[in-house]
Amino acid sequence: MTPGGILDLDDVDLTVVGGAGHVGIPLVLCFADSGMRVLINDLNETALRSLREGVLPFIEYDAQPVLDRVLKKGTLRYGTRPSEIGRNGPVIVTIGTPVDEFLNPVLAQVKKCLDGIVPHVADGQLLILRSTVYPGTTEWIARYLERLDRKILVAYCPERIVQGYGIAELKSLPQIVSGTTPEAEDQAATLFERIAPDIVRCKPLEAEFAKLFTNVHRYIEFATTNQFYMIAESAGADYSAILDAMKRNYPRASRIPGPGFSAGPCLFKDTMQLAAFSRNQFALGHAAMLVNEGLVLHVIDRLRHRYDLANSTVGLLGMAFKPEIDDIRSSLSYKLKHGLLHHAKRVIATDPLVKSDPDLLPLDEVVAQSDIMVLCTPHKLYKNLDTHGKPLFDVWKFVEPIRAA
Repeated sequence: MTPGGILDLDDVDLTVVGGAGHVGIPLVLCFADSGMRVLINDLNETALRSLREGVLPFIEYDAQPVLDRVLKKGTLRYGTRPSEIGRNGPVIVTIGTPVDEFLNPVLAQVKKCLDGIVPHVADGQLLILRSTVYPGTTEWIARYLERLDRKILVAYCPERIVQGYGIAELKSLPQIVSGTTPEAEDQAATLFERIAPDIVRCKPLEAEFAKLFTNVHRYIEFATTNQFYMIAESAGADYSAILDAMKRNYPRASRIPGPGFSAGPCLFKDTMQLAAFSRNQFALGHAAMLVNEGLVLHVIDRLRHRYDLANSTVGLLGMAFKPEIDDIRSSLSYKLKHGLLHHAKRVIATDPLVKSDPDLLPLDEVVAQSDIMVLCTPHKLYKNLDTHGKPLFDVWKFVEPIRAA
């Protein structure tokens, strides 16, 4: 920044577009902590203001000490306009490819972002795509830029971090690097060598598939165990006992996850992108989606058969899409809530971490007012929950000593 507080675009080593989001912040902090002057370009002025003030806008473990350090070093810069792109160094774009209501990928969002920033990126600068993209997007962007007579280097370097633990994982996991030219690939590798312990090089299409396949494989793993759970539970068997019998001191079954709601902003979306790419011939992916989304309907069906929902208040425990974070994007807890509204007298919810839902109640009020409770997200706070003798439906078999109703 200049003495007058005006953003100096020459005083930048790296720009991260969308840098105040869940993908961007860990990346920004790691690069800034390595000594680079990093410009966070983001439309979310609230998140930028929070970062300026030294407050993380969402849960990201191990990030607060890094934020404190980089603020002290003065290595962060902030911009909110497409024109505010550093004139030096790479530009990383963390905007991914969403799916629409027909479960088809929407490339328009990526193109809109690029159309906004490309006029402010110099020929010879490196443009890196970071989030999940539809297969072939990296090469498509390179051709699009060529048609505009631009000589911008294009790379795809996917993120593979677990949300909430990005700082630790960026420093410990290999980074996949690809480029549409050898020069783009080399420059991207040089950049990520600053923070990653190992670099894995491949072609852009291979990198795009690697990102998608990783998430889809995990989604299918969850579908497998959720299908097992529904089969066992429908037969009156305890799936947690079955899972223990399968896994205990038996390495070949050690990776089988426990059952539970599988959602969030990536797994479902990426599975549908792969299905769209395969012209809807990805039967395994569609089956996984039906199972994971269907677990919510299974829970509602079980509750309807066991309890008089029409005269009951149902309390939902945990609304984030996974434990120990505050992100409710694509959380199946809300699908359960909406489904139960058709059957229960009242549905109330709580979550100790979520701050973005004004309808959430404190835990003690939910316990007091509920006739039945459902554990949706197994936050640590619930481990030894006192339900005051009220039934708790616990797919996860997480709460102790109280078991599922």
